Amino acid sequence: MRNPRAVLFSATGKGAMTDTLPRATTRARARTRTRLLDAATEVFAEIGVDAASVEAICERAGFSRGAFYSNFATKDELLIALTERFSEQKIDQVAARVRDLEASGEELTPTQVVERLIDVAIDNRIGILLASEIRTRALRDAELGRMYTAWQEGMVERITGFIDDLLRIYALKPRLPLPEFARLVVQTWEDAAVSSVMSGLDPAETNRLVSSRTALLATALLDPA
Repeated sequence: MRNPRAVLFSATGKGAMTDTLPRATTRARARTRTRLLDAATEVFAEIGVDAASVEAICERAGFSRGAFYSNFATKDELLIALTERFSEQKIDQVAARVRDLEASGEELTPTQVVERLIDVAIDNRIGILLASEIRTRALRDAELGRMYTAWQEGMVERITGFIDDLLRIYALKPRLPLPEFARLVVQTWEDAAVSSVMSGLDPAETNRLVSSRTALLATALLDPA
C-alpha cells in the first residue's frame, strides 16, 4: 500500500517542499518578531513605555498591526518578551563570567566573586525601565502578574544554578536554602539597579552601586564550606 502522505504529495506536486516550507515560515516569523522587539526598544527609549502605542511600534518596524498581533497578544506580552531578551543577554554574560572564573583558578573572597559577576555591563537603562514598568503594571493586572512571576521564577532558577557552581568552586555555603539566597540576590540587584536609574547614575556608577550592595548581601549570607 502506498503511503497516504506520498499519494497526497504526488497529487499536488509539492511533496519535496513540505519540509522546507515550515522551516522558512518559522525563520520569517522569528525575523518579524525580532524586528518588532528591536522597534519597541527604540520607541520605548525615545518616548517611554506608556506613550508608545502598538501603531508606533509597527510603523517603526515596517509592519502592520496584523503582524504585531500574530506575534504578541498585547503590548504587555511584548514587554515580557523584551524583558526576557534583555535578561537572556545578561544571563549569557554571567554564564561566560562563571566559566572564566572557574578557568582562572583565582582565590577570591565572596565580595570579589560578586564584583566580578556584577560588572558584566549593567548599562542597559531601557532594560531596567522595562522591568520596573512591568512590575508596576503587574500590581494592577492579575494576568500580567502571573506572567511576570513565572518569568522571575525562571530567572531565579537560572541564577541558582550559577550560584551553586560558584559555591562549589570557592568552597562556600549559604546560610539560607540556595533558592532563597538566589532570590535575595536577584531582588537586591533589581532594587539597586532601579535606584541607580532614578538617581541618574551612569553605567560605571551603576556598576559600583549594584556590586557594593549585592556584595554586602553575599558576604553576610555566606560561610566557608
